[in-house]
Amino acid sequence: MSETVFSKIIRKEIPAKILYEDQWSLAFEDIHPQAPTHLLVIPKKPIGSLAEATQEDKELLGHLQWVVAHVAQLHGLSASGYRVVTNIGSDGGQSVPHLHYHILGGRALDWPPG
Repeated sequence: MSETVFSKIIRKEIPAKILYEDQWSLAFEDIHPQAPTHLLVIPKKPIGSLAEATQEDKELLGHLQWVVAHVAQLHGLSASGYRVVTNIGSDGGQSVPHLHYHILGGRALDWPPG
């Protein structure tokens, strides 16, 4: 996988407001928020997108789901609700080729999203 902005955030070469970190994942605030609360959760392992995840990644993917829920709860989103999105490929709106989950909340979110 090629070098991305997320790779540099993982290595602390680019500053980010980190909200959660463990040996497998990182959560931080999005620098271009699309909602009052807009957080990102990424694996430290370089995976291009959910479509590129392998059977080897099943445990990591489950852990990322737990991190999403944990970070949302820490930010007070659990009571009113929030949206979790991962974009895949250019038609899906993916702009960084590194698997990442958007946590959007803090207001009512419209449907359909796009």
